[in-house]
Amino acid sequence: MKLPLTLVMSMPENDVCVPPEPESPGDQPDQPPVRFVVDVMLGSLARWLRRLGYDTDYASTRDDAELVRIARAEQRVLLTRDRPLAQRRGLRALWIASQSLDEQLRQVTTAFPLTPDRCRPRCAECNSLLLSAEPSEVADRVPAYVLGQYQHFQRCPNCGRVYWPGSHWSGIQSRLRPHRS
Repeated sequence: MKLPLTLVMSMPENDVCVPPEPESPGDQPDQPPVRFVVDVMLGSLARWLRRLGYDTDYASTRDDAELVRIARAEQRVLLTRDRPLAQRRGLRALWIASQSLDEQLRQVTTAFPLTPDRCRPRCAECNSLLLSAEPSEVADRVPAYVLGQYQHFQRCPNCGRVYWPGSHWSGIQSRLRPHRS
């Protein structure tokens, strides 16, 4: 998908920004997946986008200048609730209209659908791609009762976090399901 230089050209009267259609939708599989950098106001959105498989760079300590630098240098789309920041020239950005997490997820996943073949879960904390892990590989990092109850684990090669489909899993899946392609 070829992204225009700026996704936010002007703000409609109802404050909902709809990014332009891709120039050639048929080219999307040949293009690398979209990558985001997210401002400090959207930390929850960043973690949920990572769970969906989007490459989402986020740190709560960045100022606007640093976000712009990262977006330009790494060719990332900036996701922000700061309208003036989203409207800067020479920046690919999407102004996030809502404060509701589900509406934010809907806006981003509608504007930038992620195909199932490119949907690999990432660590919600550090953005690294998760790797499958055998129970024996994570035995020293999870409670003993978890090892006895679950067989499927994923681990982050960067920060070491371990993920498994625990009691919270159905809630996570319920939130993510409507936003998967």
